[in-house]
Amino acid sequence: MHFSIPDTQELKDLNNASYCAYNIHVNGVFHCTVRYKQLHNFYEQLKREYSANVLPPFPPKKILPLSSSQKSDRKMLLERFIQLISQDGRIANGETFNGFFLAAQQETEQEVPIEVTLEVYLMNGHKISINILSTEQTDDVLEAVAQRIELNEDFTHYFALFLVRKEDDNEISLVRKMQDFESPYISLRSAGQKHRIVIRKSYWDPVFDDQLIEDRISMNLLYVQAISDVERGWTIVSKDTHRQLASLQTKGSKKEYIMLARTLKHYGFIQFKPCLTDYISPNARVIISAGNKELTFQLHIGQEQMKEAVFKVTRMRCWRITTSIERGDAEPRLELAFEYLMRKDSLQWVTVISDQSILLSMCLQGMVDELIMKKQGGRIRRPCERPKRTAQPYMKRDGSIDLRSAAPSNGNDCLDDTSTHRALDSVKKLSDKLTAISVVGHVSSPGSANSSPIKPSKCLVENDAFEGIGDDDL
Repeated sequence: MHFSIPDTQELKDLNNASYCAYNIHVNGVFHCTVRYKQLHNFYEQLKREYSANVLPPFPPKKILPLSSSQKSDRKMLLERFIQLISQDGRIANGETFNGFFLAAQQETEQEVPIEVTLEVYLMNGHKISINILSTEQTDDVLEAVAQRIELNEDFTHYFALFLVRKEDDNEISLVRKMQDFESPYISLRSAGQKHRIVIRKSYWDPVFDDQLIEDRISMNLLYVQAISDVERGWTIVSKDTHRQLASLQTKGSKKEYIMLARTLKHYGFIQFKPCLTDYISPNARVIISAGNKELTFQLHIGQEQMKEAVFKVTRMRCWRITTSIERGDAEPRLELAFEYLMRKDSLQWVTVISDQSILLSMCLQGMVDELIMKKQGGRIRRPCERPKRTAQPYMKRDGSIDLRSAAPSNGNDCLDDTSTHRALDSVKKLSDKLTAISVVGHVSSPGSANSSPIKPSKCLVENDAFEGIGDDDL
């Protein structure tokens, strides 16, 4: 996850007194607006739960009004605090963290729980309508979708909800995977008319297909996604294989279609919009695909000439996201850079300039998470393994405390307590040392001497899946 506070706004309280409010963005999208005292109360809650020793520094209270420079420093320190705790798996997967940001989204959008109908789509455009409360969080909505289509409960979290956008050329682009500290209904409404929510696989290793392909409902979901990826060109298919797939589709041979599709290049990959990279040459045009523990670059190196480069996740020592704002630009420029082991004892930074950099970073983290989970003997969790939720106190902007009620339990208990605790422990440890995200903001114009850099936050974290390799392995 990538948290940022790109700007603030001056608001007035019930006594008409002005205060500074911070606009928090998650994965490049506006999420909520909160004030300092809310974040301070949130910090105090975390201290009681985890102790101050494990938390990063929090900007202290000030008695006197802040100057402009002090306001800027506080914004930077608050952003830094949120970024660091979001990278600690114990905290980011915890009830307090998810509860605070879910409640903050609801308060910002002035949303009260009402019964609504939410439409979730398959990758072929088929619509699934579910009745939920408008404030329900992502895992609740995903589990409601699974129940609606009668998906085996054990397979629920092999899938995830994604926010997608319909582009001007009618192509669908993935915006982001939805998180459990947001309400999909609110997020979809905020995103606008060109967006919808889809359900697709949340795992990267095709070996997990073996468990799902024997179940009728989960096999149908795999089948629909496989067809969609072939039709959109995300999966590379020769003419002969395309005819075989078309024949299997006509016959309704779903399992055979999936098994053949699994043999194809880029099966199960996500393809990103064309962007730029500095690999081989500055500002080289590239189409990136992510999946099965690697990034694949299709590089334009000349007129009608293409070159492919493959980067294994296990050879990425770390990565970071950089944001910058040029004068006059409405949106920040996003870059993702990763340090890659090109050959023995030779590391090189590769940079990608793309408005999908955050999604690309999340894909990298997802692949690393999965590698570590399998290495530790864990597995994809079941709904009954979600932590039991309790009522959480939330300080509103006016200082009043709202006791957020816990959502009702689904009533299902896991039978294997030992495996449950092992899986939960594995999940909690996944994000501790996996991602490397560094945010550098600056305001400048080309050739300007008046650029004002913002102090970079150094959140460079080692990739636990990084493997030292020799020349013979490259």
